[in-house]
Amino acid sequence: MCPARIDYERLLSSQEPRSPMTRNVLFLCTGNSARSILAEAILNRLGAGKFTAYSAGSQPKGRVHPGTIRLLESRGYDVSGLRSKSWDEFTGPDGVQIDYIITVCNNAAGEVCPIIPGKPAKYHWDIPDPPAAGDVPQAFEEAYRLLTQHIAAFIAKAV
Repeated sequence: MCPARIDYERLLSSQEPRSPMTRNVLFLCTGNSARSILAEAILNRLGAGKFTAYSAGSQPKGRVHPGTIRLLESRGYDVSGLRSKSWDEFTGPDGVQIDYIITVCNNAAGEVCPIIPGKPAKYHWDIPDPPAAGDVPQAFEEAYRLLTQHIAAFIAKAV
């Protein structure tokens, strides 16, 4: 199964100290169109130089939700490289070495995850799905706010 609910602060505090290299984080969600994409963008901005974020889905929608694009653009993010993709892109031996896997939806947390090379630490954050509320900008703002809080705490504990 994918990551269960885990006390990520406790686990991060017990991790071995690491060299000052960039760590790779994979955010997973079922559709990879909103929450995981938001998390990827936020961590790449807030954790620049310390983390590189990626996102993927078990059943990717094939496009980033327009509400996600609108919100990120309104906050000055470059959205040109964002795309909805399958988690299969991260399973090969030649793929990116992932240090952390974070699921951001309960569906993905309950699925059987593919084998990701290495031994990434696994965490789960229960973030409401903005598209489930319809095309409501406030739902995307709330997901952005929650993800920013989680990511800021994650960075503070992981560095």
